[in-house]
Amino acid sequence: MKADLKKESHLQPIRVLIADDHARSRRGLRALLATSPAIEVVGEASNGQEAVQLAETCCPDTILMDARMPVMSGLQAAKLIKSRWPEIKVLVMTLSKTELLHQDRGEIDALLVKGGPVERLWAAILSTDV
Repeated sequence: MKADLKKESHLQPIRVLIADDHARSRRGLRALLATSPAIEVVGEASNGQEAVQLAETCCPDTILMDARMPVMSGLQAAKLIKSRWPEIKVLVMTLSKTELLHQDRGEIDALLVKGGPVERLWAAILSTDV
């Protein structure tokens, strides 16, 4: 997978916004994403409402969004973001896919399990088809 990341580095970096209510998770994601020259982290949000605001001001290409957050859930924020900026890729992260099976996931681009294979995260961020 690292070869794919190097291949992408000559292009404009993918602008990523991280939205998670846990600072440790945001730091971990930021550190992981910093290992790729193909990715630039443009902001961090600690709740869904902040994610919506930063989607407008930071102009991300992709948002890594925790499903469960205070003020506004990640799913609510994702739905709002996709309605306003359909070109933004929204990747929702959850502890378990089964916890979201019965909820309206709107138009999210992918559902990722936290702690799942890192290759799945890279593929979801770097691909045009998730």
